[in-house]
Amino acid sequence: MREGSYQEDVRSWHGQRLDLYEGLIADELADGEVGAFLVWGDPALYDSTLRILDQVAERGAVEFQVEVVPGISSVQVLAARFRIALHGIGAPVHITTGRLLAAEGWPPGAGDVIVMLDGSCAFTTVDPEGVDLYWGAYLGTPDEILVSGPLAQVSDEVQRVRAEARERKGWMFDTYLLRRRVD
Repeated sequence: MREGSYQEDVRSWHGQRLDLYEGLIADELADGEVGAFLVWGDPALYDSTLRILDQVAERGAVEFQVEVVPGISSVQVLAARFRIALHGIGAPVHITTGRLLAAEGWPPGAGDVIVMLDGSCAFTTVDPEGVDLYWGAYLGTPDEILVSGPLAQVSDEVQRVRAEARERKGWMFDTYLLRRRVD
């Protein structure tokens, strides 16, 4: 997919959401009532809900206030479930999307890479030698699925489990950490 095409598709999708959010606020909330958007995943990472609400406010057709109630992110749940830190001692963690991992490869200089919004199992594009995978789907829900181990050994299992879960539920929301082993 061309980068320009992706950006255009996202802008179009955001425009649709912008119209929907504005309509919901205008049509469903009476003066003084409170509405809420429950955002699945990580509103601070790769989510556009807050940006879209800012655009609704900028249009000026409806007046409202936004309060963000912090919660536990899928990345935090992933680390907690596997009882791991997200990075090595004194080292950074790199956060990216599956699309960018597949297109650009392993980020230069990164030892630990969190991958979100991966619709194509981008971990299969990574040389598995010396890499561990900590993968979780539907994190924090009763349907949570966890798989971890050396990437070369668990890649096929994750692909199979992921496909089965997506077929069963009709959607997939997963997050994972790729970690280069340090000798």
